[in-house]
Amino acid sequence: MSLIPKIIRAGFAHRLREIDRFRRHGAEVQAEQLASLLKKGATTSFGREHGLHGVVGPEQFAARVPIREYAGFDDYIRRQRGGERSVLWPGETRWFAQSSGTTGSKSKFIPVTRDGLGQGHLQGARDCIAFNVERNPDTRVYGGKTLTLGGSRRIESGCTGGGTANGAGGGTGGGTGGGTGGGTKNRVKTGDLSAILIENTPKLLNLWRTPGVETALLADFEQKVERICRECSEQDVRSLAGVPSWNLVMLGKVLEYTGKQNLLEVWPRLELFIHGGVNFAPYRDIYRRLIPSDGMRYLETYNASEGFFGIADEFGEDMLLMLDYGVYYEFVPIGEPDTPSEAVPLEGVRAGVNYAMVISSSNGLWRYMIGDTVRFTSTDPYRIVISGRTKHYINAFGEELIVDNAERAIIAACAATGAEVAEYTAAPVYMELGRRGAHQWMVEFRREPGSMEAFVDALDSALMDENSDYEAKRMHSTTLCRPVVVSVPPGTFLEWMSSRGKTGGQNKVPRLANNRQYVDGLWDSIGEEVRRTIKKQTVCI
Repeated sequence: MSLIPKIIRAGFAHRLREIDRFRRHGAEVQAEQLASLLKKGATTSFGREHGLHGVVGPEQFAARVPIREYAGFDDYIRRQRGGERSVLWPGETRWFAQSSGTTGSKSKFIPVTRDGLGQGHLQGARDCIAFNVERNPDTRVYGGKTLTLGGSRRIESGCTGGGTANGAGGGTGGGTGGGTGGGTKNRVKTGDLSAILIENTPKLLNLWRTPGVETALLADFEQKVERICRECSEQDVRSLAGVPSWNLVMLGKVLEYTGKQNLLEVWPRLELFIHGGVNFAPYRDIYRRLIPSDGMRYLETYNASEGFFGIADEFGEDMLLMLDYGVYYEFVPIGEPDTPSEAVPLEGVRAGVNYAMVISSSNGLWRYMIGDTVRFTSTDPYRIVISGRTKHYINAFGEELIVDNAERAIIAACAATGAEVAEYTAAPVYMELGRRGAHQWMVEFRREPGSMEAFVDALDSALMDENSDYEAKRMHSTTLCRPVVVSVPPGTFLEWMSSRGKTGGQNKVPRLANNRQYVDGLWDSIGEEVRRTIKKQTVCI
């Protein structure tokens, strides 16, 4: 083992023992987290309104605090953004992560407290280092640079004056205080999570990250990628961090810029990719070709605006649920996402069941349904995979298709036909008098299948294997016809996301929708001349 990993491993020995404790005693650690949260939360406006003082245990907590989505916190967050102290968490909340709002059209402003940063996001980054050194004692990552591709919404100052969360009377969430209310400036700042982390990461660590702050926070994604090519292609990059889909676009541009065939020709010592945000499985083979090295490691994380929740400590496809990050977890079986009585604490979950995740955290979110669904692969220790979104599904005909089903089916269809899918989204084709329903898939292929009919058949077959409700509706095509797949030109999804102002690491292509908003919007974004060359298949006979 070389000197730097040896020093890092020794420095993290105590932390690894703490992690081993919650691996073995998860329920006990979660009880401690809840008690700590309640003690601090009782002193806040929210805590007084909900009688958190004196609450003991999850049953009393659940009885006094209902499960909420973002709208249930809107007024509290508006007050915080106006500068009011101790609303949801003790003291001042200066930072708000402006989310892309994937569960609705409205942007969300997620509070990020100093405790939340330290206990969650920054501790998560440290634990990634600890796991990497533990699993790979001979790593050379920390002698070079980490290329981080984050979001593009730079930090902006907020203002007081009683403005609402969407900016009325107090400036927009991404604005500089120039709203119609004419309020005075305060210390509140808004940006995407990656920008907030850059602002709060110890300056010394910037010696190991690239690109520079100015480039990292550029709002124009294409301009940012161009500057990354110029700044980073000659540096000693040894690890990557970010969302697989957006990184793939950037890395493709790096190869074009350098004229190289693979990334090891650009960065010979590249050995680690810390990723999250989307399912990595559809991208795994592509990255293996981009980085043809048996020593390349892929470490998945579950790091959202609301908190840092999981790390693939064994470099597998599931993640260890991080239980001591100032978060208390509850889980609602996916069939009953609007029934708070169905929520169970960690010790009540079962492997193989899809759950909507509910968190209470040191960011001041109390029984907050974040919109993600997870499936436990193990309960000893507690390991999860992200299975989808509570509002990203198709259930127009009782099929209850979730993102996890779709991802697995796309992988199977690609394997069966030699295709590669860059991006996709799907939506229902509604039933009409004399016409059955279907699912329409808008797919951008990186490599077209040898036969589109074979791809559709393989996709359909895999969906039936993954989802018994879908299989029942497809039986004899009584309700659902075969999927309808429309192949769109390369670059279509990037242009569409750009037109919606949703480029960069914090934004994800919506995979499924129970309406046609995304599919129709994507189609409308394609130029008329190109549309004429594509047969718009929407009719199911």
